Amino acid sequence: MAGVSLEAFRGGLVVSCQAFPGDPMDEPDVLARFSRCAVAGGAVGIRAENPRNVAAIRAAIDVPVIGLWKVGHAGVYITPGVEHARAVVAAGADVVAADATARRRPGHASFAEIVATVHGMGREVLADVATVEEGIAAAAAGADAVSTTLAGYTDGWAAPGEPDLALVADLASKLDVPVVAEGRIAEPEQARLALAAGAYCVVVGAAITRPTWLTARFVRALERT
Repeated sequence: MAGVSLEAFRGGLVVSCQAFPGDPMDEPDVLARFSRCAVAGGAVGIRAENPRNVAAIRAAIDVPVIGLWKVGHAGVYITPGVEHARAVVAAGADVVAADATARRRPGHASFAEIVATVHGMGREVLADVATVEEGIAAAAAGADAVSTTLAGYTDGWAAPGEPDLALVADLASKLDVPVVAEGRIAEPEQARLALAAGAYCVVVGAAITRPTWLTARFVRALERT
């Protein structure tokens, strides 16, 4: 069952307001302003990365915030340890997103330990997974919801261009906790189809909040003419 914060996401759009290091948008105030725009447009929640950005966004909006902390760029790097989860909660996150894949976690706590820590602080946990088996294991470990965030990104191959709606449907048919559709959702129709496949809510990031990526899409199209 969804808790208080996750209940606010039911059937709605969560916007991921993040920026790569070095991107002109990678400033807490800029991301906070983007989050305000998203909420003004109807977003029911915001997904934010790094405690400094979580804190800025939490102060700028009045909808729930999914917080995470990316440590590195490979392997288990989305809120990999208990200390990262604690920092995200301290910054104001209502829900903590953490990697719950089956990959090795050298030097880091188990996903179950992260869940226990976050629950002990009175917050909920969103498990980022890549497969059905990982989603089932995450729910068994106490995750309050499971997200398809990492689908297509953990097997060493280039991720497909389309969202993995089959995984959304498979997870939704097997889990009692909410399933969040996230990853490569670039069009409103894809978001609608994700809900139709059984998603509890939909997370969209780059297609809304990454001007550099959006601009590059147009540039590549012009280069093909």
